[in-house]
Amino acid sequence: MKSDKLIFAVWILSSLVLAALTMQPVGTGVQLTTGLALLWAMILVWMGGRTGPWRLAFIGLALTIAGRYVYWRTTSTLPSIEDPLNFIPGFILYVMEMFTVLMLCISLFIVADPIERAPAPRLSDDDTPTVDVFIPTYNEDKAMLATTVSAALAMDYPAGKLKVYLLDDGGTDQKCNAADPVAAHSARSRRAELMALCEELGAHYLTRERNLSAKAGNMNAALPKTSGELIAIFDADHGPVREFLTETVGHFHEDPRLFLVQTPHFFLNPDPIEKNLSTFNRMPSENEMFYGIIQKGLDKWNGAFFCGSAAVISRAALEEAGGFDGVSITEDCETALSLHARGWNSRYVDKPLIAGLQPETFASFIGQRSRWCSGMMQILLLKNPLFKRGLSGPQRIAYLSSSLFWLFPLTRLTFIIAPLLYTFFSMEIYEANISEFIAYTTVYMAANMMMQNYLYGKVRWPWMSELYEYVQSVYLVRSIFGVLLNPRKPTFNVTAKGQTLESKRLSELALPYFVIFAVLVIATVVTAWRWYHDPAASDLLLVVGLWNLLNLAVAGLALGVVSERVERRHAQRLAVSRRGAVRIDGKIEQVLIEDVSAGGAKLRPLSGRFSFDRAAEKSGHLAISPAKPGQPILHVPVTLRRLGHDDKGVSAGIAFTGTEIENTAVVASIMYANGDPLDGFRQRRRNPVGVLTGTLRMLGLSLHHVVRGISYLARIGQPDAPAPEPSGTVVHATVEVRK
Repeated sequence: MKSDKLIFAVWILSSLVLAALTMQPVGTGVQLTTGLALLWAMILVWMGGRTGPWRLAFIGLALTIAGRYVYWRTTSTLPSIEDPLNFIPGFILYVMEMFTVLMLCISLFIVADPIERAPAPRLSDDDTPTVDVFIPTYNEDKAMLATTVSAALAMDYPAGKLKVYLLDDGGTDQKCNAADPVAAHSARSRRAELMALCEELGAHYLTRERNLSAKAGNMNAALPKTSGELIAIFDADHGPVREFLTETVGHFHEDPRLFLVQTPHFFLNPDPIEKNLSTFNRMPSENEMFYGIIQKGLDKWNGAFFCGSAAVISRAALEEAGGFDGVSITEDCETALSLHARGWNSRYVDKPLIAGLQPETFASFIGQRSRWCSGMMQILLLKNPLFKRGLSGPQRIAYLSSSLFWLFPLTRLTFIIAPLLYTFFSMEIYEANISEFIAYTTVYMAANMMMQNYLYGKVRWPWMSELYEYVQSVYLVRSIFGVLLNPRKPTFNVTAKGQTLESKRLSELALPYFVIFAVLVIATVVTAWRWYHDPAASDLLLVVGLWNLLNLAVAGLALGVVSERVERRHAQRLAVSRRGAVRIDGKIEQVLIEDVSAGGAKLRPLSGRFSFDRAAEKSGHLAISPAKPGQPILHVPVTLRRLGHDDKGVSAGIAFTGTEIENTAVVASIMYANGDPLDGFRQRRRNPVGVLTGTLRMLGLSLHHVVRGISYLARIGQPDAPAPEPSGTVVHATVEVRK
């Protein structure tokens, strides 16, 4: 802790020295020369490495350029206060820019030296603490719950020290006794069904009297009914791998004041942006930046926080704090904030140990992010970490970063509107000539892009942050103002998961994105017309035009985001590599199981061909080799669905046809045998893309998806041809996951 305080003090002193150096007035020519020299220095440092002194030197050079820009922007570009028509919007734009610089500085402080945690010590059976697994559920599908419960029960842990609890908020007394007889019958049926499921699997079913305080209330109601020293928490769609507890529990043995070990959330399916842009298999997921870099940076300052699932929490810490906090609708971060303030510690393990689901449609994605935004705004207003007693200085910065981040809709929309004010109304809210713009703004933007690529290049492609922020901003801005007007009004809403789309269509939320795109296109035409007919304003028009074109490229890409592709697959597949043997028509084939879902799997013959014929719908039997020595061989009845060829040769698609318990045991054994397939897929998508390559790729994708979005728009009202069903798809009922 003393070393952390010393590092924090050095950061503060260095920042003051840097600020003094950057506030030295120089001419435009000198500034351009200095800026270009600093950019070249950043490139040279980049060649040296991304860790240790190289990393700090790179950040220092980038901050020097940013400081020069801030000084110039503050002293030379604001309209006169005597001209309120220009000054007011100009000052708003300036404030938004300074906020982004503040967030840049905060984020650099956090990720300057991300920590790499050593593996947890392996404990003897006698030393392992007892663990209760909480799986909160609201209205999820029984098959999904069976898979998650089976995976939790299959985790490696000493016999008698692990209990799994299904916390059912869909079968509470309140719901079972509802005035609506149909709703009451549904709740009673659900309760009976899940009680039977838990009894058959060997888990424990818990519910409560009333649905109060959503997920936090559900888990708090379970605390006095359970007794494990540690509590592992998994969302209903988050299946843990077998080694989840062995990779996490040992950390509590090292630190008696540890309240949390958090692991990353890994998803089997693409989010709507990845799906609709077809980037899931080649681009790092959006949450990779948070879980791959930021959480490790937060961990450096004892600020890694609870993310609602895929975590282990100390019961002693929860009991000291009175349980999970439920003032905001993001109970996870709020609970971590309270426990950090009480002097408890947290750790982050950067290894994917669960596999879950993301929202499939753009509307459900926006609904999820609106809840996250509202909850973090509630924390900022009701439990502001800046004034929270008990937190260290770095912890205050860490929590401020996590909550202030969700103000990005204000900055993103401001940056879209600002150039339009000059284009359409000739409002000069940013006073600069072309040479100044190049010397200060262009150099600053280049340094910013380089810094993002240097720090996050393996986990975030260039311009993807801008795209994700833009598509969310259009709707999240309402969440921000809603919380500002009434901080206690937001309520906990479920996030829809497992949805299907039988045909391609525009999202029901698509209209604003087409309107904004049309406005930006018109602005581009008007800018070009004015530049041709008004030579006196050509410099400023060129600046505004380039700014508008960047906005137009991102807006064009967003048209592809809201153009929903077909999604008929509910049971998402995971690539694995397990040996087995399948018997069809009395013939046995040694096979490699290449991918698996809750309903079936793809098999590839080790001999290169199958001895049975192509006729489908044949019944058979699959035996799965154990993942580790000493584990039993699993057997499950199957039905042959198809035989086919691909670039690897012959393959077969099978469906599991055993009982529900047999099937879920198979899925738990194959999909969640270990975390290697999850980590392997994560690493395969971590393909660094340079700034120039990423920019060109973004422009190409934008053009493509503009055409695709307009084609979707033109098809409104026309019947859509059915799309081919994904091979091996097993369709289950639509579910909503309470997250």
